[in-house]
Amino acid sequence: MEKIRRASHAGSWYTDNSKRLAEELDGWLVEAGLPKSPEVRGVIAPHAGYSYSGRAAAYAFGNIDPTSISRVFLLGPSHHYYTPKCALSTATVYKTPIGDLPVDLEVIEELKATGKFELMDIRVDEAEHSMEMHLPYLAKVFEGHPIKIVPVLVGAVNAENEAMYGRLLAKYVDDPSNFFSVSSDFCHWGSRFNYMHYDKKHGAIHKSIEALDKMGMDIIETGDPDAFKKYLLEYDNTICGRHPISVFLHMLGNCSTKIKIKFLRYEQSSQCKTKRDSSVSYASAAAKVDA
Repeated sequence: MEKIRRASHAGSWYTDNSKRLAEELDGWLVEAGLPKSPEVRGVIAPHAGYSYSGRAAAYAFGNIDPTSISRVFLLGPSHHYYTPKCALSTATVYKTPIGDLPVDLEVIEELKATGKFELMDIRVDEAEHSMEMHLPYLAKVFEGHPIKIVPVLVGAVNAENEAMYGRLLAKYVDDPSNFFSVSSDFCHWGSRFNYMHYDKKHGAIHKSIEALDKMGMDIIETGDPDAFKKYLLEYDNTICGRHPISVFLHMLGNCSTKIKIKFLRYEQSSQCKTKRDSSVSYASAAAKVDA
């Protein structure tokens, strides 16, 4: 029986007009002008409204060569629902204004059988935007190439379980027909986010935010989940996809394929100059086979 996850944020976080959405995405992808590479096996990309982070996200999704990929795993953080585990979707299809993406029920069953995942209610699924914001880009990039998706909501997972999920999912990385879309924004700065770390040696506040984000990005590029955890403990940078990123780093550390993450774009929603300002940072990366 078909169970639909609606495109619940279409019409607010991005346009629900399919023609306009396709044109917007095409425009950003062309502007990014990246060569498509079959060596790119995953991305880290933002999940804000497209007017904020749509352009930055193109620097992740623009790398994808769709020809040999048949399945996309989505790893997204949970913004509204608390769980100390990872949760699997109960939907059979995810809608987008530019084409629907069927869920790979076989892999969902396989993961369910491990006993390590919980199931997320369709209401939880539709309330969460972190994975939905990747779907139109995936529908666009994989146009004419049928794929199935495996949505995994990554809860407030402790370090031990991040490693456990990483080991459990690592085998999927070794199958070159699998792709991984990891959802995260970077620093949320300002009193409304309760985070105002400022190191004056960098000059303006936005420069300090950039230095902090770039430090985290550099550590992610090393592929070391323990160093990333240490960085988060020290600076508490408000990277909302810290858990999906950590699980992904553990996956890459536990698979046989050598894959390296490289950040290709960094943007801020606005440039903070005073303590009254606020901003969110967006960073896009490609995870590429490192021969």
